[in-house]
Amino acid sequence: MELELLFSLVFLLLVRISGASSGSRNITSMFTLGDSYIDTGNFVIMAAPVIPVWIDKPPYGETFFGRPSGRPSDGRVIIDFIAEELGLPFLPASLANSSDDVSRGVNFAVGGATAIDVGFFERNSLAPFKLLNNSLDVQLAWFEKLRPSLCNTTEDSRGCFSKSLFIVGEFGVNDYNFIWMANKTEGEVRSYVPKVVKTIALAVESSSSSSDRPAELIDDGAAYVVVPGNPPTGCSPTVLTLRRSPDAADYDRVSCLRGVNDVARHHNALLRAAVGGLRARHPRATIIFADFYEPIRKILENSGQFGVVAGDVLKACCGAGGGAYNWNSSAVCGMPGVAACRDPSAYVSWDGLHFTEAVNHYVAKGWLHGPYADPPILRAIHH
Repeated sequence: MELELLFSLVFLLLVRISGASSGSRNITSMFTLGDSYIDTGNFVIMAAPVIPVWIDKPPYGETFFGRPSGRPSDGRVIIDFIAEELGLPFLPASLANSSDDVSRGVNFAVGGATAIDVGFFERNSLAPFKLLNNSLDVQLAWFEKLRPSLCNTTEDSRGCFSKSLFIVGEFGVNDYNFIWMANKTEGEVRSYVPKVVKTIALAVESSSSSSDRPAELIDDGAAYVVVPGNPPTGCSPTVLTLRRSPDAADYDRVSCLRGVNDVARHHNALLRAAVGGLRARHPRATIIFADFYEPIRKILENSGQFGVVAGDVLKACCGAGGGAYNWNSSAVCGMPGVAACRDPSAYVSWDGLHFTEAVNHYVAKGWLHGPYADPPILRAIHH
């Protein structure tokens, strides 16, 4: 009887080990581009010599790392959970120049990054300050520079990245936020959506701006590409504070700003259609649309089910000023005297702009297992 029990326990253990490693057998590395939602330290490295930075100060990182880690959250960001699921290490920030083994993945995402090149915003007076040069095309150039160290130049790079997962985004939130901050109307902001979406779609096809190397990211490398849409930025404590309106009609039933979210939804609709076009042109690649909007709305609209106090659903956990959003531009998270809430997992927003680790985990699960990805990542890589 004891022997049978021992065999049963060993069998169950083997099943669990097999299940945990199945993803890593199909995906051996992950490369990510994006903005602050998935940044793991690049913004701190890039911005600290130029402007004041607060995300490298406590209480950032308190939930998981016990210290600031360069991530704009109380703990892990979305790609950390995806890496864990795939049996990969946390991705090092590309600008860190660390001794980490880059063959298993690198994160090129930088806080504040735009899809459109920064020169466009400066030339059209759409940026209220000097922007860091960290847009999508710049991140792709960083990837290109690293490529020789990832692939043997004598081998077909298709084979080099055939077991790599690429995440291109989220992009677009900063593009639109800069235009909103330039006091443009909803119609004017909406008019930029096709340009943003086209920029993202072109990046998915090509990791080089050179016209003589078309469709490189897919045709010459990536077999699996995830393209996330925009979250409902009209529910962000920062946006809600900066664009506060006296007109009740400007707010939806969760008290988010309708116009800002309408632009996000329009972006997502066009991006989803663009992904469909990419699939038709590149049937050998697996291109996944990751929904960033619906999981956040799900939590906001069903706060009780997620342990979020209804009255705090639109408040920042770490912030100052109290009120409906607990966000103050002159006393942001990380500044001296600005405190975090006791339980970040009971909040949606960590610092007014970014999500708590609990929310990041929920989004990652939805992308990995469904229902917030088409197709779910794990289903796609095991197909």
